[in-house]
Amino acid sequence: MIEFFSNLFAPIIHILQTILGAFYSVTSAAGLESYGFPIILLTILIKLVTYPLTVKQVKSMKAMQDIQPKMKKIQEKYKHDPQMLQQKTGELFREAGVNPLAGCLPLLVQMPILMGMYYALFNFTFPSAAAAFFWLPSMSEPDPYYILPVLSAATTFLQQKMTSSEMTGQMKIMMTVMPLFIGWISLTFPSGLVLYWVTMNVVQIAQQWWMYRGEDKTAKGAA
Repeated sequence: MIEFFSNLFAPIIHILQTILGAFYSVTSAAGLESYGFPIILLTILIKLVTYPLTVKQVKSMKAMQDIQPKMKKIQEKYKHDPQMLQQKTGELFREAGVNPLAGCLPLLVQMPILMGMYYALFNFTFPSAAAAFFWLPSMSEPDPYYILPVLSAATTFLQQKMTSSEMTGQMKIMMTVMPLFIGWISLTFPSGLVLYWVTMNVVQIAQQWWMYRGEDKTAKGAA
């Protein structure tokens, strides 16, 4: 299965690894002899390029969460009338300016890049002279001190918390289970790949703060 997807995303993987090598040429010339810095730079570049899609995805998800209380009332009121339930739900979406598919489409567009980055780093052979990064003896191996797995879980949790407002029971469970799962699988993943995930989360958190900074000021002013 891994080989199948690796072949499927081969062109994207090649492009990403080429950019990674170019970034390494720049950072090594600056005296930073580690592939950790190029991984961070490439991750930031990807998040900047896909920022417009991230905005649409995050704002659509938040809008859907904001109308959840009204959705629950409609579902309860018309639970025995599927036709009216569908009609009232559609009216609610139109009134709120929400498209249920708007949160999925940007993610689908970004998926090839995310998968390409995953396989680009999962299969990447770091030169021994540039494999170490701060406390990591080799980014081809799991983090022996478990720092990155903990960071991967913590940043995943924080990123989800920033997106979620009104949470159902299932969403609360997922908000706990998903970070724990990410942290658990990070224990065995190459630390270079986990470094990418942590960096991606940190940039996403910064981007989401930037998106909603005006709302925070408005809320404080209203209070």
